[in-house]
Amino acid sequence: MTTFDKREEGFERKFALDEEQKFKAEARRDKLLGLWVAEKLGISGDAAAAYAKEVVIADLEEAGDDDVIRKVTKDLGDKGITVTEQEIRLKMGEFFAQAVKEVKAGT
Repeated sequence: MTTFDKREEGFERKFALDEEQKFKAEARRDKLLGLWVAEKLGISGDAAAAYAKEVVIADLEEAGDDDVIRKVTKDLGDKGITVTEQEIRLKMGEFFAQAVKEVKAGT
């Protein structure tokens, strides 16, 4: 194996690890968002955890964040709670930063 091959293999491993960490951080972000929305909906305990899981699963429907935003906006709207898309995206950003730290820390 040449030095170039070793270097290429190293880049591939790093890319795979980065993608895995990004996926974990996004799933954690969605869970945190789900718990935040659950609190707004008046849901707590196991029901809040189950709702957060629904939000995580919703993110698997399509690429990007629109599927998650649609779900939580609808759920909040169904209960007469108004939260703007901008506020949801802001919270997602905050939760993503927190999630990245947690994933890197291994918690």
